[in-house]
Amino acid sequence: MRYDIDDVLRAIEDDASPEAGERFLSLVADYLAGTRTGAGPVSTPLAPSEIAPRFDEPLPAGGAPLGDVVARLRDEVIADANRLMHPMYMGHQVSAPLPAAVWVESVVAALNQSTAIWEMSPTATMVEARLVHWSCGLAGWGEGSGGTLTSGGTEATFTALLAARARALPDAWQEGLGASPPVVLCGEHAHYAVTRAVAELGLGMRRAIAVPSRDWRMDVDALAARLDALALEGTRVMAVVATAGSTATGSFDDLERIADLCARHDAWMHVDGAHGASALLSPRHRSRLRGIERADSVAWDPHKMMLVPLAAGMLLVRDERTLEQAFVQHAPYLFHGGDAERSPDQGRRSFLCSRRADAIKVWTALQRHGADGLGLLHDRLCETTADLAARIEARDDFETLHAPESNILCFRWRGDGTLGDAALDEANRLLRERYNRSGRGWITATVLGGRRVLRVTVMNPRTTAEHTARLLDGLAEEAARLAMPVER
Repeated sequence: MRYDIDDVLRAIEDDASPEAGERFLSLVADYLAGTRTGAGPVSTPLAPSEIAPRFDEPLPAGGAPLGDVVARLRDEVIADANRLMHPMYMGHQVSAPLPAAVWVESVVAALNQSTAIWEMSPTATMVEARLVHWSCGLAGWGEGSGGTLTSGGTEATFTALLAARARALPDAWQEGLGASPPVVLCGEHAHYAVTRAVAELGLGMRRAIAVPSRDWRMDVDALAARLDALALEGTRVMAVVATAGSTATGSFDDLERIADLCARHDAWMHVDGAHGASALLSPRHRSRLRGIERADSVAWDPHKMMLVPLAAGMLLVRDERTLEQAFVQHAPYLFHGGDAERSPDQGRRSFLCSRRADAIKVWTALQRHGADGLGLLHDRLCETTADLAARIEARDDFETLHAPESNILCFRWRGDGTLGDAALDEANRLLRERYNRSGRGWITATVLGGRRVLRVTVMNPRTTAEHTARLLDGLAEEAARLAMPVER
């Protein structure tokens, strides 16, 4: 179809009608209805090479009827997408989002507020400020604390370490890092965002020091020894990054003891709570975060355990001035002077200028379900994971690698015990691939202690003990079809 400008304008007006909106609403409603019951496949059996041809087309020069566009979304995009709303999806740390937070996405997009400065987003900016205030209160901080919404934990951790660098090297923005930059310590199971940030900040990858783990958590005794050794060497420690809810096992570092060490060595304490900070909403689980109130900064992803759609991350800081000092620039076309400490402009404490108003999604979820309701959902995910661990312990053909502290569990198919470690590594690799391709469920994998293991993250409150039992039975059935040599 060839368009002139009148055609384009007419199409815009047509697409603004309730009838046009209903087409998209029906797509989403049908997807929700078709997945929450547990019917149908969890994912696609197709390979990238099989999906790519359907989108192998020239750049469209003219527009298509809206009905045709919606049909392609249904048949070519949704049909072979991962169905995170399916209760048998137990894969990565991406939520089955709350419907209210899904529906409000259209409001966020329609308003299209850029939240770098208040005058571009009068209400959304204040929603974000209130959300940050609530979250700082949950972390145990009072006046002077603050923060900013981010795209996720990676941006939040990077920004936190930028603030730590500004404190350790206040002239770095203008003068650079010098010949001997400080170091950052983190656990060996810390998210890759930490070492990535250290490298991107110009410190150099070698300035990221991994502390060994004990029981999948940072070994605090080893951290103490390393800090003492660095002090004797005269090496400055810029920050220590603790993990609250590690990616691999969902484990929580001992924040209280780490805080003691950071105070003794005058090191910035950052808590990567991208996954686990949502335990602050749970009276049953918040004790795992004891000591978080002593941190200088915390990364927290509502798009994980608060079940908000991507993307919605947060960085919280105990002293908001430290965050503003990390971005020492003037932009008179945006920031118009005045008291920066009282300014609601998030561009003063955030990387982005074009900032989507994702705070509205988190605010909507809290308005709809309340902090208590989200806490109960957090507990439900953890309970389901604990039930899966108990089921594995009751079987001979699987073994757990750790006791779950949250909604993440690593385990291993061991069969009848006749296979050696190398053969079991290959068997578990094949088992996961075959099971996921079958459409019966979807899980992930990782390597722990040098061994390949299966990994489950329960991110859907509709997933129940019935589904975890079905998962183990399905894996066992796939394993029975594997032809593995017996090692004697």
